[in-house]
Amino acid sequence: MQDFLLFALVGFLAQAVDGALGMAYGVISSTTLLAFGVAPAHASAAVHAAELFTTAASGTAHFYHRNIDWKLFWRLAPFGILGGCVGAYVLTSFDGSIVKPFVTGYLALVGAWLLFRSFRKIPSRPVPAPIVAPLGAAGGFLDAAGGGGWGPIVTTGLLGAGAAPRYVIGTVNASEFLITLAVSVSFLLALVTGHWDAAGGMMDHLPAIGGLIVGGLFAAPLAGLFVKTLAETVLLRLVGALIVLLAGWQTVQQLGWI
Repeated sequence: MQDFLLFALVGFLAQAVDGALGMAYGVISSTTLLAFGVAPAHASAAVHAAELFTTAASGTAHFYHRNIDWKLFWRLAPFGILGGCVGAYVLTSFDGSIVKPFVTGYLALVGAWLLFRSFRKIPSRPVPAPIVAPLGAAGGFLDAAGGGGWGPIVTTGLLGAGAAPRYVIGTVNASEFLITLAVSVSFLLALVTGHWDAAGGMMDHLPAIGGLIVGGLFAAPLAGLFVKTLAETVLLRLVGALIVLLAGWQTVQQLGWI
């Protein structure tokens, strides 16, 4: 029960941030699980199991508040699904942490650009079509291989390209359900085909998964309202600041300072 309540709090806070800013549920939840000694593959599978419920609730909230760009949604989701399936295979085969320093550098640069953009009058513009597919594939891959990455990669990339924050955050949150479903099915297939032997380990983490689900479900309905009511400059500054902080935290971890 103690683990359940702790992870319910983690799930609530992570989903509140993720739903409002389009990122961080996977990163926060995975980081917490890893800090408790959970293996990376188990942590990613546990987070994606919880996200099946929280992304459905968050996506519904954004749909209700009309925060979704459906044209962008259908261009983004298929490549995110493909990247997520490949990332799940990689994580259950060998260590996918090699690319983390490059991702951290990317996030730091984009986060700084978003902060700069929030203080200048740069009008929103349509997302360039050529960047959608690679962003979706990279976000899906890193989300599965790293236990979180769909939001940071895709949201920051689309915002950096000049898209409107409200519709980027709503669309990324809504499409995340399909990516999460694909990744979860990939983990399940790896388990039942013997490619990944993790059944016993996953059973040990059921209280944590349950807590993440319950906490996230309480926070998810607030997401659509936050994104609809907050000013564009405020959203950009919040997203930019969060990304820079996440990149800084990951850099400190990779340097072994903590």
